[in-house]
Amino acid sequence: MNPGGTATFGYDIQDSDGTVLARKSGSVGKGPRMSNNVAEYAALCEALEYLLRERRAESDVEIRSDSTLVVNQMSGKWKSRNGLYTEKYLQALRLRDKFKHLRFRWVPRENNEEADALSIEAYAKSSR
Repeated sequence: MNPGGTATFGYDIQDSDGTVLARKSGSVGKGPRMSNNVAEYAALCEALEYLLRERRAESDVEIRSDSTLVVNQMSGKWKSRNGLYTEKYLQALRLRDKFKHLRFRWVPRENNEEADALSIEAYAKSSR
C-alpha cells in the first residue's frame, strides 16, 4: 500500500570494473508516513553515507536509479514538492553537495534487478 505501507530499500555499490563494494537492504518504517519515494531517498542517503565513510567524495560517482523522481530532483531538473519524502530529500541534498563528481542516471527497473531484489528481501523480512 502506497503511501502508508512498509518502506524498504536495497542498493548495490560497484566500482568501475563491476566489483561489488557494498550491498545493503533495510526497512525504513511502516505506516502513514511511508511511501516508495521515502524508500528511494533512504537508499540514496544510505549509499551516499557509505561512499563518504569510504572517502569517495573526490571520486567519479554515478548513481543509477529506477526512480525518475530521485534522478530528476537530484540532477536539478525537477523541484521538490512537499511530499512524505521531504526530510530524506533534504538529507540527500546535503550529502550530494559533499561530492565533487556526482551524477545521476535513470535506468529501467529491469536493469536494476539487484537493488530491486534486495528491497523485496527487506520487505519479506519486515513482514515476518
